[in-house]
Formats: sequence, structure tokens, C-alpha cells
Amino acid sequence: MMTLLKKLWPFSSDDQLSSPAMAQLVSNLHYEIIPMASIEQAIEDLPPGAAVSVTCSPAKDIAATQQYAERLMADGFTAVPHIAARMVESEQHARDLAAWARDLGLAEVYVIAGDAPDQLGPYEGALPFMRDFLAAGPGVRRLGVAGYPDGHPLIAHEVVDEQLQLKQAVLAEHGIDGWISTQMCFDEEKIRSWIRAERSRGIVLPIRLGVPGVVDRARLMRVGTRLGIGASMRFLSKNTSTVMKLMAPGGFDPTDMVVAFASDAEALGIEALHSFTFNSVADTRAWQEAIVAGGAD
Repeated sequence: MMTLLKKLWPFSSDDQLSSPAMAQLVSNLHYEIIPMASIEQAIEDLPPGAAVSVTCSPAKDIAATQQYAERLMADGFTAVPHIAARMVESEQHARDLAAWARDLGLAEVYVIAGDAPDQLGPYEGALPFMRDFLAAGPGVRRLGVAGYPDGHPLIAHEVVDEQLQLKQAVLAEHGIDGWISTQMCFDEEKIRSWIRAERSRGIVLPIRLGVPGVVDRARLMRVGTRLGIGASMRFLSKNTSTVMKLMAPGGFDPTDMVVAFASDAEALGIEALHSFTFNSVADTRAWQEAIVAGGAD
């Protein structure tokens, strides 16, 4: 296993790769998959019982996310469907989604405004949808929201900060635990500074650190651009030389980024990793298993 790790990422020391802190953080990895042609192979490659997020993009409707969440639940996975508020068609649709989550027995959902250029119903962003969804009694134990260490391309920083405060308050009002899933950012210091700033503003929600999985460079650029992964892809297009430094031969490898946070993840309130696999699940799974096995040696 350690030989595989050194092949994947030859620049970190054995001590960094095999540390218990690294293994603990990587063991709690949530796989994000995308409803597109390659999703069938992605599902086949998932570890048994894995926690799996199913995205909701403008290329597919919410119903597609629901269908894959149902399938994953039936197959023994922990499904975390994404609900894009801008794609919710009406207040009744919000109530229907709550009833669906309740009937399916979902433990978690993730709510985001979404990248749809035109909203289909009354919800411009995640917060008003959250209010209606939670008021309808979805039965979930936890609800995730987005964090933007790299900023939001369309919304001012102070507005994003205020919205995060209000989302935390809405969760508390309904007695629902939550978490923040950070959008993709390749600047470790920017992520750390953002976390500390949010903690100083009273944000106590735990964080799932969003990092790409072990993904081929061309796939990361092609799929990410096609799906419009917001600020992260703008970062890629504007900072190509920086991103290339983060690439092992053949593709992106998350090891160095995760090493940077493993030792103080608990102090920062990072509870898990959220892996943007772009449906490249097999390589990401091999990386996870190698790290966890190395930490157990």
C-alpha cells in the first residue's frame, strides 16, 4: 500500500502519509458523484457502505438526483442528495421534497443555490428554500450548506458571510445539526484563513473539507468546466501554473492538501473530507484505502 502512495504522491514523507491523524481524516471521506454517463462505473467502484453525495446540476433535474439517491440507499450506501434551490419549481415542490426525504428515511441532505442561470421557482438562493423545506418536516438529522474559501463569483463576501450566519440560525431554530461543505479551492492558506475568520464570527458548524479526488488532469478541467463548478473552475483557468504544481504526473492528487490539514483538523472543526471525484471513483478509493492502511501500520 505504501508503495502505491509513493507512486501517487512521491513528495510527502512516509511519516506524513502514514500518520494516525492523516488516516483518521481520510477514513471519513464522502464521495461526490455526478448524474452523467460515467455514473454507472462510479457506483460500481464505490466502497461498500460509503457515504455518497449525488450532485444536482443544471444539466440534470432534481428528479435524477432523487433517483440515484434512492438507488444508493437500496444498495446499502449512505446517500446525501444535493438539492439546488434554484431548480425547485414551487413551494409545493419544496414540501414534496421534504416528504420524499422523510419517506426515504434520509439522514442528511445538502442544500445549495445551484448554478442554474434562471431559477425555476420562487427560490433565488439556498436560505429561503431551507426555511420552507425544514418547516415541512423532512425528518433529516443533518443538513449541509456551502462554504466559499475562494469567495463567490457573483455574491459579495459580506453577503455570503451574512447568509452563512442566517443558515446556522435556521438550523438551530429547527433543532437540526448541520455542516459546511467547502467549495473547491486549491489555496491551503486561503482555506485556513477562511475557517479561522468564520470561527471568529461565531460559525460553529463542522466542516467537510472539499478536495478533488485522484482525478486525471484533463478530466478535472473538462468535466469541471462543462458542469460549471463555479469559482473553483475560474481559479483553474486563471491560475494554471499554480494548479499544475499540485498535479502529480497524470493527474491531481489530494495528498499534499490533506496532509496540510490533518494534524489540526480537529482544532479547525474539520470532521471529514468531501471528495469531488468527477466520477473517477476507483483511483480515489485506492488512494483512500492506501492512506488508511498506512496509518494503521
